[in-house]
Amino acid sequence: MINPLLLTDGYKVDHRRQYPDKTTLVYSNWTPRKSRIDGIEEVVFFGLQYFIKKYIIEEFENNFFSKPKTEMLSAYSRRINNYLGENAVGVNHIGDLHDLGYIPMVFKALPEGVSVPIRVPMFTMYNTKPEFFWLTNYFETILSTTVWMPCNSATIAKEYRKILDKYANETSSVPEFVDWQGHDFSMRGMATLEAALVSGSGHLLSFTGTDTIPAIDFLERYYSANSDHELIGGSVAATEHSVMSMGTNSAEQATFKRLITEIYPKGIVSVVSDTWDLWKVLTEYIPNLKDEILNRDGKLVIRPDSGDPVKIICGDPISADKNERSGVVQLLWDTFGGTINDKGYKELDGHVGAIYGDSITLERARHICEKLKQNGFASTNVVLGVGSFTYQYNTRDTFGFAMKATYGEVNGEGREIYKDPITDDGTKKSARGLIKIIIEDKKYRIIDKVSWEEEMKGELKEVFRDGVLLMDENFSDIRKRVRGVS
Repeated sequence: MINPLLLTDGYKVDHRRQYPDKTTLVYSNWTPRKSRIDGIEEVVFFGLQYFIKKYIIEEFENNFFSKPKTEMLSAYSRRINNYLGENAVGVNHIGDLHDLGYIPMVFKALPEGVSVPIRVPMFTMYNTKPEFFWLTNYFETILSTTVWMPCNSATIAKEYRKILDKYANETSSVPEFVDWQGHDFSMRGMATLEAALVSGSGHLLSFTGTDTIPAIDFLERYYSANSDHELIGGSVAATEHSVMSMGTNSAEQATFKRLITEIYPKGIVSVVSDTWDLWKVLTEYIPNLKDEILNRDGKLVIRPDSGDPVKIICGDPISADKNERSGVVQLLWDTFGGTINDKGYKELDGHVGAIYGDSITLERARHICEKLKQNGFASTNVVLGVGSFTYQYNTRDTFGFAMKATYGEVNGEGREIYKDPITDDGTKKSARGLIKIIIEDKKYRIIDKVSWEEEMKGELKEVFRDGVLLMDENFSDIRKRVRGVS
């Protein structure tokens, strides 16, 4: 158990005394300030409801308000004094919060799942009781460490979805298959379990395929999802290299046969196919098992897992090896054939398919789809696994997220506050004063320096006030917003 008031940067603990005397209110906002991914100028808002439920409500109730006050003050004093040395931070303000019994804050937010332009705030927050003005920015650290990743991952997943939708609409007879075409393989490479949960949940706003099982439980707990009544996420039976290796190199064909005739006589099964020689699998073992494969009520999915995914899937036109020149999809077509759809593109026989789950990036996803199109194949012949390189290889700075105070009240008078460093390129220039968000030309736009009367209007709605969650959004509605479904 950690007192949630200690889930902060060390420099935060004494800001209470650093604000001007008679400060009674601090008003801040959370904003993506810059995009470091070419072509992305809007960021998906996701994760605040989890933060409020998990930290502002659950953690404070379980690890602060429900604990004896003397125990909490003693533990807080011990930690801060050991950390900063004997100082005058004090504990009276901590005791006052414990006596109050709830977090005296307001959170106002846009709907989760909407896309928010760079430099437009997603939510604001401020204290409701004057003596707790210090709480607003005290929460900056834990809020930031919790919310930036689900926003990042939801945004990047949506970008994958745009690419796959575009090519499916151009080349495929089953554009709805895109729901499954982006598959989350990232869990093992994420920094922590919480990172995997929030990121994996962001992925599921755009796709259905996932190997991150606990993301489903996460969405049921914090976003009112219900897997008994809706498809949150799913996957198929699949092997790994240890399975194939244990079957031995000399008996790899027998392993394939056992898997598709005895273990999985029907349904979809994905078999990792490059433990030794991918091209032998595609040109010898699979053709030898053609009758068994075609007689199954299901699909065998070939999964290569190494090399350049564009060349492996689509072929390498300059290779001296004819199998490498063909690539996985062409070789499957050579053996099993398929149909040519109304758009003029080839779709593999429904008994076979392919998935590539290593080293996929947005650029490679686009190249794979484009090369398949150039080769005359529908983009939906292949599933792409999206891994931790995509979701973990980012930071808070990918979209320049920051929480900044823009308004305060001292001795009953409002102050429009801001930052605008002369040495900065403009990224860190903040809004000023109270904020109102409007919709203009179907996009969110910020108006700053407004009155309280104007601040109460606009698109920001109260989602939390004084210990009570006022808006409990459900996963299906958020997913519809991300996908643009009304």
